[in-house]
Amino acid sequence: MLKKAVVLLSGGLDSTTTLAIARDEGYDTYAMSFRYGQRHTVELQFAEKVARVFGVKQHTIVDIDLRIFGGSALTADIEVPKDRVASEMGDSIPITYVPARNTIFLSYALAWAEVLGADTIFIGANAVDYSGYPDCRPEYIDAYQKMANLATQAGVESKTTLKILAPLINKTKAEIIQIGTALGVDYSLTLSCYDPDAEGRACGGCDSCLLRKRGFKEAGIPDPTRYR
Repeated sequence: MLKKAVVLLSGGLDSTTTLAIARDEGYDTYAMSFRYGQRHTVELQFAEKVARVFGVKQHTIVDIDLRIFGGSALTADIEVPKDRVASEMGDSIPITYVPARNTIFLSYALAWAEVLGADTIFIGANAVDYSGYPDCRPEYIDAYQKMANLATQAGVESKTTLKILAPLINKTKAEIIQIGTALGVDYSLTLSCYDPDAEGRACGGCDSCLLRKRGFKEAGIPDPTRYR
């Protein structure tokens, strides 16, 4: 029987590559996505396509509403920054950071993993080509894993040691694209944009789009993204 893993799946480039890695490593995959009040809910259509293509055992979309807190250009009426240079992206935590988002998402994944009897959670966090989010750093992932083993019945009773795996944490966007391509990922099924239109076409100017564009260029692989 294959080992089970919960994979956080946004429908973006990083999470899709992470799902491909989990499958390649022999896991039965259970994908979890979130409708959290984000302005780019069209990403969930991409997540559903990816989940189908990869044949996950189950794809769960969790409904929560982080708009009640706001504080982010992704959940409030705040303009998404466009056309920033790389130095600006790494200068400070951007307004597209959603407060405590990965902590909230991992908590849901942790609950599901415990019910499934899964000992692994995969997350597509990246600390190289990213926009400065504090919950995408290796030390954050390590700290959450320690907490998870203190907070679950399985961990306390030493039935299993829960692992939080972020296989892309130290990879450049180009390296991620090369890894995914080698694993057969069709990146036209993914959406990374913070401000897409209703048809799922990427804006081409937000931080995520710019990092994605640069990644394909540096990887020497054609970018299949539909830009408006």
